[in-house]
Amino acid sequence: MKKFTVFLLFMVISSSILSGCSEQPQEGKTVITFQTWNPADSGPDSPIYKIINAFEKENPDIKVKYVNTKSDTYQEHMRVELIGENGPDIYGISAGSAFDAFRIFEEDLTPYCERTWGPDWQDKFLDSCLKNVSDDDGRIYGLPLGQTYAGYMWADVNMLKKYDCEVPKSYSEMKETCRILRENGQYPLAIGAGDSWMNLDMWMSIAADCDRDALYDAIEGKTTFESEPLVESFRIWQDSFNNGVFQDKAVKMPIYDTVNDMFQRDGTIPMFVNGSWAMNMYTVSDERTRKIFDCEGADHDVFLIDWNDDGTVAPVTANADVILCLNPESREKETAFRFMAYLDDEGQDLLVNQYLEYMPSRADMELNVQGLSEDGKKNLDYIIENGKSNVAGPRGIKYEDLSLAVCDVLEELAYGRITPKEAAEKVELVSGKIIR
Repeated sequence: MKKFTVFLLFMVISSSILSGCSEQPQEGKTVITFQTWNPADSGPDSPIYKIINAFEKENPDIKVKYVNTKSDTYQEHMRVELIGENGPDIYGISAGSAFDAFRIFEEDLTPYCERTWGPDWQDKFLDSCLKNVSDDDGRIYGLPLGQTYAGYMWADVNMLKKYDCEVPKSYSEMKETCRILRENGQYPLAIGAGDSWMNLDMWMSIAADCDRDALYDAIEGKTTFESEPLVESFRIWQDSFNNGVFQDKAVKMPIYDTVNDMFQRDGTIPMFVNGSWAMNMYTVSDERTRKIFDCEGADHDVFLIDWNDDGTVAPVTANADVILCLNPESREKETAFRFMAYLDDEGQDLLVNQYLEYMPSRADMELNVQGLSEDGKKNLDYIIENGKSNVAGPRGIKYEDLSLAVCDVLEELAYGRITPKEAAEKVELVSGKIIR
């Protein structure tokens, strides 16, 4: 549920400003600003610069100013910028509660899509991605730049073999594998539990394994979070901290660049939690990654396990990522949308088929990744197959207060401050107050 007091403040402030957000033309060019935490960082080898350079070459009358903001402060930073008069023309946002919460800062893109791609423009995108960017009346408020799948774990198979271990297939096997690793002074399953979004990703896969209908019905208020399957999912989550499945002090460690670097660039841990976007480990130009992760003889598995030991492997969750939005206060909306369309067409082709930043969000896109090692091809096939047949539902929770409540209890469970039953009660108390 959106916080109405915050939105009233937004509306008051928004009505009192507005001189537009595009920069004045420079040297005969129209300047538009694009701000995001993703699809790539601000380094000189970032693929975003290749996309911008190609776009500017095809459109010499346009200059794109790119602003990268770190993911841990992105949403708060964007709120401030969009309230003020210097907000970007185009910005990226996450699917779910963040996208819905920013609605007053999102231009209705339906007429732009119709003019650019014709009356059947919706056929261009996967239905699952369009649902992430549309309202109940079918209006579209963002373009899905790619799609991601969450709930995966990654293993260094060669490192596991050093300890006579295999990639676990169930929670009971995971506990035994982590016990052996710890006895040998090694990390167990590493998670960046300092990031609430990572915790939500992992828990939702666990909960969907326990009962996906119970999970999504509870999110929509059709049933209670106090149901037995969801209490069990909270128990498994807490047990993973108490019984040594996750590393010590996991709640103090972020995924980027701490836990991720330990696996990708240092090669010092045998397993970690990350999503389909981690496939870019096979494509980044970073020398340490090439030397450690993708060297000759490297063997890695992206994998899922049966968390509740009922014989069925956990599903993944899926969402559009990143969603490109057009600022309603932009003075150059048509020009800005031209770049947005380019990002979703030629840009997505590059980001997926050369860099594996995402999986496709477009139905008309051919997946043809270049230069992958055999190890990379094997793991891409696994992700694609699960994307076709093993998706529980949307990644994340679209109701902001409910999402925050779940993230809060996941942290409290990790610290051992509450019981699984108490966690379910706390979330249900918030859920009952949400207007859906």
